[in-house]
Amino acid sequence: MAPMHDHPGEWAAAAPIRLLAIRDTPLSVDEVVRAVEDDAAGGTAFFVGTVRNHDGGQDVDALGYSCHPSAQVELRRVAEKVVADFPVRALAAVHRVGDLGVGDIAVVVAVSCPHRAEAFEACRRLIDDLKHEVPIWKHQRFSDGTEEWVGAC
Repeated sequence: MAPMHDHPGEWAAAAPIRLLAIRDTPLSVDEVVRAVEDDAAGGTAFFVGTVRNHDGGQDVDALGYSCHPSAQVELRRVAEKVVADFPVRALAAVHRVGDLGVGDIAVVVAVSCPHRAEAFEACRRLIDDLKHEVPIWKHQRFSDGTEEWVGAC
């Protein structure tokens, strides 16, 4: 990617993908913050997705995430596309699988870029593409005893 200015910090970093993981343990926002720290970044954008207490007009009690064995490979592919399209200094994405309760963190993504506009755009692309292209599925359990599966891709 060509620099926007003459300083090397305006370029994408040589190894910007710092953290990619799919885990069955609680996620740490602090870990993601540390992973995307970069002295050449003027903007860092984050998204933290949590389990909400409702969906589609129904009360949600809990949910579970599961994934296909290829999910980690697909997560890397999504991250590499973001890095190719933006001057990313640092990128991190972690998604949880297993049973989660209301308020639990399900996903954390972050991107650091030389400027805030790039960071916002890259972070938005990262979470949107993760949700649409990485084979992670959500199994929601509602207060009335019903349940549904929601596909992420």
